[in-house]
Amino acid sequence: MAQFFNIETFIKQYITKRSESFFTQDLQTHHQTLTNEIQGKTALVIGGAGTIGSSFVKQLMRYNPAKVVVVDTNENGLTELTRDVRSRNDITVPKEFITYPINFSDEVFYKLFEGNKPFDIVANFAAHKHVRSEKDVYCIEAMINNNVVNAKRLLDVLVANKPKHFFCVSTDKATNPVNIMGASKKLMEDLIMSYSDVLPIKTARFANVAFSNGSLLAGFIERMFKQQPLSCPSDVKRFFVSPEESGQICLLACILGDSGNIFFPKLDEGKDLVTFASAVPHFLNLFGLEVDECASENEAREKAANFNGHKYPVYFFKSESDGEKLYEEFYTDDEDYDIEKYHSLGVIKKGKTAEAENIQNVIVEMKSLFANTQQINKQQVVDILNKAIPTFSHISTGISLDSKM
Repeated sequence: MAQFFNIETFIKQYITKRSESFFTQDLQTHHQTLTNEIQGKTALVIGGAGTIGSSFVKQLMRYNPAKVVVVDTNENGLTELTRDVRSRNDITVPKEFITYPINFSDEVFYKLFEGNKPFDIVANFAAHKHVRSEKDVYCIEAMINNNVVNAKRLLDVLVANKPKHFFCVSTDKATNPVNIMGASKKLMEDLIMSYSDVLPIKTARFANVAFSNGSLLAGFIERMFKQQPLSCPSDVKRFFVSPEESGQICLLACILGDSGNIFFPKLDEGKDLVTFASAVPHFLNLFGLEVDECASENEAREKAANFNGHKYPVYFFKSESDGEKLYEEFYTDDEDYDIEKYHSLGVIKKGKTAEAENIQNVIVEMKSLFANTQQINKQQVVDILNKAIPTFSHISTGISLDSKM
């Protein structure tokens, strides 16, 4: 294997194909505003141990906040975040930097909130992000609770304890959603926008984060360490940002946005869309290997188990699983967007939303469905979401991503 695998360099060369951050110019243009709004301030970051949340924390620290509190259920992730920020020479860790392995839906979270408030900046990255999270009604219930129900409770608490800036992460998959995860995030957008007159609500839809925790590309590293075959769809195209860029777009949206704004990167469909398959040869080349394309999962597994050469087994397949969209989009034609205000960012001026009462009715209907002791099914959830989100068109093939390698 190669002695070192520099993920950042690989991303720049073969994934984003950008030598510097996509958001460099906007960060430079608005440096003073970012400094004024963050330096000496207090911040609460929920879900801060994940790829995007931890990147946001590191970007935040570049502007010298006085206090940063990070909450996440991933205790190991919080440990790595602490080691990372304290090992870097390009940021200053504030004297008050505290991490808590706590779920933001638990009562103890609201105790720590009371004990540490007020906060100038609150950012919520706690989210189910995988399309595979709709495999059955149990996963769907957990996803709706995390992405919507728990977010509402947080918003209600913030109304009485208003931060100057509030950010809640969304996804490109909320645009014309075809899976329940994307629909849940669109419902979350509608929910937070219903508070935009009483709270400084900002969010962002953005691309896949290359080598983020649990992502397909990050899985390539695990497969190689375990001498297992690589596998990915041959037909799916995605926009990508680096982990660093993911934190930057969230920070820019959080601090610069007006209440109700939804930010998105102005990526070019002609040059920035990348297939997962195109990254495989470059990835294997890092280890002095070439692709050995296999006709089936079984062939790939067998070849990996007996691997002893310079061609590594890879299985490419056409996408056929539930909720899988072959392309990405950041806004719809009926949304009021501005692509001139920033160099690298587009802004939907005010997210379209249903009335707060209607959103609450959807949440109540969901809770009632999940409370039913009789067997419920995915279609019942889809039916409720269809009523709430006119742009939702669920792709159902009966095949879960969990059935793939």
